[in-house]
Amino acid sequence: MNPSGFDHPEFDGHEKVVFGHDAGAGLYTVIAIHDTRLGPALGGCRMWPYPNTDEALTDALRLSRGMTYKNALAGLDYGGGKAVIIADPKKDKSADLMQAFGRKVDALGGLYITGEDVGLTPADMEAIGSATEHVRGTSKTHRGDPSPYTALGVYCGIQSALGHLYGSPDLRGRTVSVQGLGNVGFTLARFLHDAGAKLVVSDINSNAVDRAVAAFSARSVDTRDAHTVEADVFAPCALGAGINSTTIPQLGAPIIAGSANNQLAEPSDGKTLAERGILYAPDYVINAGGVIALARHDVEDDVLEADVRGIGETLKQIFERAKVKGEATASVADRIAEERLSAADNKNGRT
Repeated sequence: MNPSGFDHPEFDGHEKVVFGHDAGAGLYTVIAIHDTRLGPALGGCRMWPYPNTDEALTDALRLSRGMTYKNALAGLDYGGGKAVIIADPKKDKSADLMQAFGRKVDALGGLYITGEDVGLTPADMEAIGSATEHVRGTSKTHRGDPSPYTALGVYCGIQSALGHLYGSPDLRGRTVSVQGLGNVGFTLARFLHDAGAKLVVSDINSNAVDRAVAAFSARSVDTRDAHTVEADVFAPCALGAGINSTTIPQLGAPIIAGSANNQLAEPSDGKTLAERGILYAPDYVINAGGVIALARHDVEDDVLEADVRGIGETLKQIFERAKVKGEATASVADRIAEERLSAADNKNGRT
């Protein structure tokens, strides 16, 4: 079989994988629906200039599985799904392209609900929303850009990790290496700075680095060296797979807690981190603030903020259970998510 089929290494029993094309709009998209036992699949759409279709499919499969576990750990009644658009957001984006994608989402009849991810903006979501009601993060759904809530959840997760390792969540005098200064990373840096942390920042965008250095009195490093910085926390907030067999021996911080998806290149990397005494905040737990905002778009702001801050408590439970069991935090998080999914099976009479 072709590796783009059922034997693809990232295929994990996905319920549906859709390849969508609209020649007139120049749309090439992959929509992956991993699991709908808890409800319709909810997950953002990423626009990225993938070099080939297989890399786009790989990302969609991995990210959609992560959304299943993220939504389960966040206590949301939604399954996991993700979409990717193969295009360069800096030069290929158009209203026609966004509307064409919206039509592909609409054709799924509510099985998948989309939202904003890397490469898209609130304006793009409005264009998508003109073609489908199965979208979040638009003016019709009351809240736009979910990134501030993602950043808030990561901030609370960092506090939880510090509390577990050092006995106090206080950030004053702590050093955090923030890798990636997009919407989430920059907002996270602001939270950390306001709490008294010392920041080391990095990004492939030099303008973003300059802004952070000026705004937060931060020190800058090459993004390729961000994980090696001697710090209390390494916060990866860029793309995934940055924690791997090469980088793990080079880590300069005892805590990894950031917003990037799929931070572990291989599942075994979670065990390696635990064996080295490095506390890892599982990515799909700590970065769930954005999807919580999308899912609970109709609640009051103070209620939503309390929900997002609850990420810290969820991580505390994972850290403590991992310590007692002598297991990797990533494994514990997976098991808790799977317990909720199994409970949904039992409730629905499925085995």
